[in-house]
Amino acid sequence: MRLRDYKVAVFFLLISTIVSAQYRITGVVTNQDSLPVPEAEVYNRTTGKEVVTNSDGSFEFTDVREGKYLITVFSFDYKISEKSVDVTSDSRINFVLKPLGEELSEVVITQRREKIFGLTRLKAVEGTAIYAGKKSEVVLLDNVQGNLASNNARQIYAQVAGLNIYENSVGGLQLNIGGRGLDPNRTANFNTRQNGYDISADVLGYPESYYTPPPEALSEIQVVRGAASLQYGTQFGGLINFKMKRPNPNKKIELVSRQTLGSFNLFTSFNSLGGTINKFSYYTYFNYKQGDGFRPNSEFDSKNAYVHAGYQISERTKIEGEFSYLKYLAKQPGGLTDTDFRTDPDFSNRTRNWFEVDWKLYALKLTHEFSDATDFSLYLFGLDASRSALGFRGIPGRLNTNPITDVDEVDSSGNFVNSRDLIVDNFRNWGAEARLLTRYQLWDKESVFLIGSKYYQAANNSRQGAGGLGTGPDFDFQDAIFLDYPNQSSFDFPNFNIAVFGENIFNFSDKFSVTPGFRFEHIKTESEGSFNQVIFDNAGNPIANNFDTDNRKLNRSFFLFGIGSSYKFTNSIETYVNISQNYRSVTFNDIRVVSPTFVVDPTIGDEEGFTADIGVRGKLNTTLSYDVSVFGLLYDDRIGIVFNDRAERVRGNIGSAFIYGLESLLDWNVWNTIGIENNNYRLNIFANTSLTNSEYTASEIPGVTGKKVEFIPAINLKTGLKFGYKNFLANVQYTYLSEQFTDVTNAAIANDGDNRNGIIGEIPAYSIVDLSFSYSFDRFKLETGINNLLDESYFTQRATGYPGPGIIPSEPLAWYATLQFKW
Repeated sequence: MRLRDYKVAVFFLLISTIVSAQYRITGVVTNQDSLPVPEAEVYNRTTGKEVVTNSDGSFEFTDVREGKYLITVFSFDYKISEKSVDVTSDSRINFVLKPLGEELSEVVITQRREKIFGLTRLKAVEGTAIYAGKKSEVVLLDNVQGNLASNNARQIYAQVAGLNIYENSVGGLQLNIGGRGLDPNRTANFNTRQNGYDISADVLGYPESYYTPPPEALSEIQVVRGAASLQYGTQFGGLINFKMKRPNPNKKIELVSRQTLGSFNLFTSFNSLGGTINKFSYYTYFNYKQGDGFRPNSEFDSKNAYVHAGYQISERTKIEGEFSYLKYLAKQPGGLTDTDFRTDPDFSNRTRNWFEVDWKLYALKLTHEFSDATDFSLYLFGLDASRSALGFRGIPGRLNTNPITDVDEVDSSGNFVNSRDLIVDNFRNWGAEARLLTRYQLWDKESVFLIGSKYYQAANNSRQGAGGLGTGPDFDFQDAIFLDYPNQSSFDFPNFNIAVFGENIFNFSDKFSVTPGFRFEHIKTESEGSFNQVIFDNAGNPIANNFDTDNRKLNRSFFLFGIGSSYKFTNSIETYVNISQNYRSVTFNDIRVVSPTFVVDPTIGDEEGFTADIGVRGKLNTTLSYDVSVFGLLYDDRIGIVFNDRAERVRGNIGSAFIYGLESLLDWNVWNTIGIENNNYRLNIFANTSLTNSEYTASEIPGVTGKKVEFIPAINLKTGLKFGYKNFLANVQYTYLSEQFTDVTNAAIANDGDNRNGIIGEIPAYSIVDLSFSYSFDRFKLETGINNLLDESYFTQRATGYPGPGIIPSEPLAWYATLQFKW
C-alpha cells in the first residue's frame, strides 16, 4: 500500500487551557563575584532531566512531584556543585560556583563530565524539538580523539552505531555516511543541518551535502535515526545536525588557533575568535586546507569561513544571524578497475579531472519564550551555491569503450583531442521553519505539544556539455567547438515544498510516555529544459543530433505518521520503541544528468517505507554506559541498478526490500570498575557493533527477489581503548567491515574480462587500526597520530560517476600533528 493512499488520522486533542506544572524547582547560578553563569548544565540526578541556565543564570524544572531530589550544576570553568532539595511546594535553590583554582588535567576534565552524563544522547525535549522515544546519539567533539583536521569520519563517528562511510574525500572536504542500506554518497539520505537549518544543495531535488563544517568548529554532532522524519523531513536516514561552538559567555575575547601538518603535504590552519560583550555574543572562524593527496592528480585547496552574531533583546527573546562560506578546488585522479587496484592502488589514469564547490549559507534565528511553559523559534535560511565537475570520462559515441580505462588521445603535436565532460549546477533556495512548543497539564502530568511548519522554495539549474581541451580547471562550456558532443542538457528545477508537523509527549506516569506525531507534505517538483540525442555510426562518427525537450511537473500531497514510547525502569535505565513512515522523492537532477555507466528508466518513481527501533539504554553506576537496539527498515519501490534485455545498466525502481539488525554501543569505564581512588588516570573500552541482514522481498525484475540489499556489511564493528594520565591521552581504535555488495545482482568481484569491472562487484572486507595521542601544557595542546597504522590496502566505494567511475581507493598509512593555542 502506498503512503498517499493512507487516510488522514487524528493524533491530538486540542488543548484550550494551559496551566502551570504542579511544582517547580527554580534558581539562579552565579559565581563568587555574584555574576550570573549562563549556559551552565543543571542536572536533576533523581529524574534524569537536564536544563541549561539562561543569560541571567536562571533555571527551572517544571512538573516536579513531591519528594527529595539531588541537583548537580556543571560548568567547565567552575567546580561541580551539588545540593539536595525536599519538594513539598514550589521550591527555589541557588548555586554559587567556585572557580577551579587550578588548571585541571585533560583526564579530570573528561571524567568530570562523564561522571555526570555518561554516554550522551538527546534529551526528551531540547529547545523547540522533541526527541522522546527516538534513537538518538550525540558526538561530543571535545571528547573525540582522532584526526579532526582531516575530518576522519571513522574516528569522529566511532560511537554512532551502524554507519557506513565512503572514504573517498582527501582532506575530509566532504562527508559521505549512510547506514541500514542507505547509499553513503554525500550523506544524501539524511536530512543534513547546521544549527537546526538545512545545508544540503536542495532538500527535494538534489539532497547531497557538498559543504561540511570542520569538526574543529563543532561542539557536538546530533544523529537521530529514521523516526526524525516527523520533524525534519521525509528521508529514511533521519537527521544529522552539526552544532557549532557557542560564544564563550564568560570572556569578551577567546582565541583558538590550530595548525596541522600531515602526510602527503597536508597543511591545515583553523583560527577562531569568540566571546560575549554584555548582550552581544559572537563566534567566527577561518579554516584553510591544502594538500597533494596520496594518489597523483589529487591535490586540493580549500577555504572555509563562518560568522555568528547574537543579541539578547530581552530576558525571553534572542536573535541570531549566521553566514557560512566554503570554496574549494580539488583535482580528481579518477577510478580504477579491479586489476588496476590489485596491481597498484595509487595509480591514476586521469590528469584533467577537476571539481569545484562555491557555497554560501545564510541563516537568521529568532527565539522567544511566551511564558515559562511555551517556547517559539523561527528560522529563515538561504543558499547561494554552485558545484562544477569537469573531467574526461571515456570516449562518447564509440563502441566497446571503457569509461575507466580509455585514455586521453593526443594529436601529433601532443595536444589533447578529447573534450572533457562538464557539469555545472547552481543552487538558489530559501526557506523558513517555525516551531511552537508548549507544556501543559494532562491527567495530573506534564505533557508537551509541538507544532511546526516549513516553507521551502528552490530555483536551481543544471547544465551538462563539452568542456575544454586543456588540463587545467577551466569551467567554461565549449559549445561552438563541440556541436556534436553527446552529453548535453540544460534544465531548470523550480521545486516547492510546504510541510506541517506535530508531536505530543503524553506522560501517563513518571516512568511511561507515548509520543505520537504526524507530518503533512505538499511537494511540487518541476523540470524545464532540453537534452540532445546524438546517433553515431559504427566508426563513432555522428550522423544525427536531435535536441528534445523534457518538461515535467509532479504534485504530491501526503501524510506521514509515527509513534514512539519510552519506559524508565529506573532513573538510569530506559527502553524505547518507535515506528515512523518514510518517503524519498525521486530527483530530476539525478535523472537528467547523462552518465557513461548507466541509463535511467523513464518511469522511475518515489520510494516509500517504514523505519522502526526497539532498544534499551542507560548506565550502570559510573562504570558502564550502553545503548542496545534492534531495528527494521522496509523499502517499497527501492531504487537501484539492474541490467535490461539489451545488457544496459538501468537505474530505476527495482522492488521491495526489508533490512533488519542489531545495533549496540557499550562504553566501559575500567578505571572506575577497579575502584582505585586516583583521578589522574583514565581507562575506557568501547565497542560499537552493528549486525545487519537484508533481502529483496518482491520484484517484477527476474533474479532480484531473495538478493541482499546494497551497501550493507553484515558486520560493522568499531572498538577501541582510551587511556589517560594527567594531561596525556591516548586512543587506539580498530574498525572492521565485512564484505558488502554494490548492486542488486550481488555480483562478486568481476573478472578481468568485464570492461566495467571497477563499477560492478563487491567491496571486500577490510580492517583498519588508528592510533592517536594528545598532550596539554598551559595554553598549548599537541595532537598527533597515525591513521591506517597497518597500511591496509582497501576501498569503500565503486563510483558510477564522479569522482570515478570505478574503484576509489582509500588512504594508506598517514600521520598528522596538530599544535593548538588557546587564549
